[in-house]
Amino acid sequence: MITRKTFIITIAAFTIIFIASFVYLNSKVQNDFFTSTNSKNISLTSLEQAKRFNDEITNSRENIITNTVQKVSPAIVGINVIEIRQYRDPFSSFFDDPFFRQFFGNRSNSSQKVQGLGSGYIISPDGYIVTNDHVAGNATEITITMTDGSHHEAKIIGSDPVSDICLLKIDGNNLPYVELGSSNNIIIGEWVIALGNPFGLFELNDKPTVTVGVISATGMNLEPINERYYLNMIQTDAAINGGNSGGALVNSIGQVIGMNTLIYTAGGVQGNIGLGFAIPIDKVKKIITELKENGKIDRDFQIGMSIQSIDAGIMKYYDLKSNKGVIITKILPNTPADNAGLKSGDIITEIDGYKISNEQTIFGVFQEFRAEQQIEIKIIRDNSELTKKMKLERNK
Repeated sequence: MITRKTFIITIAAFTIIFIASFVYLNSKVQNDFFTSTNSKNISLTSLEQAKRFNDEITNSRENIITNTVQKVSPAIVGINVIEIRQYRDPFSSFFDDPFFRQFFGNRSNSSQKVQGLGSGYIISPDGYIVTNDHVAGNATEITITMTDGSHHEAKIIGSDPVSDICLLKIDGNNLPYVELGSSNNIIIGEWVIALGNPFGLFELNDKPTVTVGVISATGMNLEPINERYYLNMIQTDAAINGGNSGGALVNSIGQVIGMNTLIYTAGGVQGNIGLGFAIPIDKVKKIITELKENGKIDRDFQIGMSIQSIDAGIMKYYDLKSNKGVIITKILPNTPADNAGLKSGDIITEIDGYKISNEQTIFGVFQEFRAEQQIEIKIIRDNSELTKKMKLERNK
């Protein structure tokens, strides 16, 4: 028989067990809940951290160069041209004989269509485009390809073979265009970007090819090519290849500072070897302004002197320390040279800031000037340096 004491003890034990079980189960549920919640929070935080990390990586890849490329690219165009070139048969005089003409026909001249390509850039929202004269100056058909894939027929507003600059026009409104900077404050060593259509690659994806480098040198006076004069050129190691001619050379903030024009080749190498040259944009701006107004460049002025490069004999006779410059061999009376007080035997070393190296240089320098312009000429006479002022009078 269960005693009263035993009954009370049994009830108390069951009560303690029940309370302990309740506390344990409640604690487990809470722990499971918080564990699950924390797991979800940790998972969510990890995703946010990964996204933030990826964003930081993406942002770190974007820099002033990539931003500039994105800004300038829409205004870069590919140019395809067709020229009609005349060819003369080297045996044409032989076949002029009526006897042979009856068998071989008239073989004196023939015409042939020649395709070419190059680069250019839009300089105004109404569709003016700048490129090289050697790209489009003699074209009979010109097709412009833009980055949106559209094609436009272009016409020549004016072209100047001497400076190798050509101004084109397409129809359009609100077109993307580049900002023209200045080539007077170029820093040697600063980053530059060359954009264009090398080897016709623009046609593959309607996008310009981009190469990056630095300004290697400035004020480079190159030898003329086919009566085209390249003075005060910008040198860069940004890769320039065939088809890049006429494209934009821009600084790191997207301003055009030059027009890609030439590459230096040596030993039969046809591609880029790290020496490319661009026409300074200040010269381009001056030429295209005249082309837009007149359709041509007016260089109709007289000088009135004959010159000769300095050789070893002249150096010795005049006791010169350098062969840089040209010597005046003749002055015509009542001409700008005569009126300026120049004399035979004067050594010309500089004209309006252009250093004179030889005959080719001075010919190119005079192409920079216009009729009625007054220029300064530095000379050596009797071992003394003098400066003369000469007004370029228009030919009568």
